[in-house]
Amino acid sequence: MLDDIRNARRRDPAARSGFEIWLTYSGLHAVWGYRLAHWLWTHHLKTAGRAVSQFTRFLTGVEIHPGATIGRRFFIDHGMGVVIGQTAEIGDDVLMYHGVTLGGTSLGDGKRHPTLGDDIVVGAGATVLGAVTIGSHSVIGANAVVVADAPAHSVLVGSPAVAKPRCAESTERYSDPAIYVI
Repeated sequence: MLDDIRNARRRDPAARSGFEIWLTYSGLHAVWGYRLAHWLWTHHLKTAGRAVSQFTRFLTGVEIHPGATIGRRFFIDHGMGVVIGQTAEIGDDVLMYHGVTLGGTSLGDGKRHPTLGDDIVVGAGATVLGAVTIGSHSVIGANAVVVADAPAHSVLVGSPAVAKPRCAESTERYSDPAIYVI
């Protein structure tokens, strides 16, 4: 929990104290609820995991399936309306804004949700669909609709999203996914 609070303080310029983050950040509450639900899910208490997941959704407006796999220091800023499907995989140090969907495109068994690498920023309202893989150190712009794989160090914008290389000298420019306009 302390690692999550430190991460929120580092990533959110509006954060004023660890206590305030612990008390009021619904995105963190959703992640903490997910971690409990995921533990139950992986210890063969699937119904209990789903119950915790749905209660957390009721409290936070964020739905994370307990079967999803999420790395360390995952931060959902604002949170409301985020949906993460059962077979989604999220790496370490991922920042996600409100209204994001990591959804499936099939009803079959097996992998049907996205995989996000490490150190990815997902802008508000973005939708990533299917068993696609987004390489590490990428940025998905606000309201992008991603339906195809993207290599590491990509910037994805548009509907359907087009992957463009993320240049090292423009890292500052790409740190805020709200600026992407097509």
